[in-house]
Amino acid sequence: MDVILQSHLPFAPWMDPRTARLPGILPLDPCDWLLCDDAFAGQMAERERLIEAVPERVHALTPRAALAADELYDAVLAFLEQAPGYEVGIGKVRRPDGAWVTLARAAPLLTLGRLVQEDFCLLQHDGIQSVLTGAILCFPANWHLHEKIGRPLTDIHQTVDSYGPIMAARVQRLFDAIRPDRPMWRGNALIYDDAELFHPPTSLIGASRPMVTRGFVRSERQSLMKLPLTGAVVFSIHTYLVAMESLAPEVAGALKRLYQPKTF
Repeated sequence: MDVILQSHLPFAPWMDPRTARLPGILPLDPCDWLLCDDAFAGQMAERERLIEAVPERVHALTPRAALAADELYDAVLAFLEQAPGYEVGIGKVRRPDGAWVTLARAAPLLTLGRLVQEDFCLLQHDGIQSVLTGAILCFPANWHLHEKIGRPLTDIHQTVDSYGPIMAARVQRLFDAIRPDRPMWRGNALIYDDAELFHPPTSLIGASRPMVTRGFVRSERQSLMKLPLTGAVVFSIHTYLVAMESLAPEVAGALKRLYQPKTF
């Protein structure tokens, strides 16, 4: 399989004091919610392949999330009507790579997975905390969607060392405070010794990965947006994967010093 890489990393979150510490949240301009970059064609081809080959591994939608998925579907199409390179027609959309995607409201998340580079996770409050109720997740970073669907944030992050009770409470307060007109974003970084975009853990509980000194940097631009009608929080993930050698030496060195196997 061809390696799919971006030519550069547009933002190194570990180099900015605002984003280097968890949770590292910044305001997001709604106009910058969904992005296209120089890996668009390659990533979209891989997304198409995964959706066709293993839909049960990259897609999940609980009955509770049906209305939220429909609302997200409408929000993405409205965004794409104004997005450069897209042509939204009747029943179909042309992507920036020239491919036409047939719109299927009956399969909202699967359709969105074919339209944009971002993955989407839907989280809804159960009265105590936010629960993952639906997702299109073609490019997981060390987790299985089928293990996390229907589970609350604390369970989803139980393998993350830095996600203790204090951090869990902070994150839940953050989710509760999100307003539809004020989306937010954060960035993370991982070092890998391979360039796989579909990267579940090597065991069901997640294997500890050794420190590597060369290879690939994977950074997720994660945005949080609340849907105004259903109140669901959309966690969208734009995955960047670049060769370590494409980073400036001081940027690569700082990442290696901060690197943890799961996150920083």
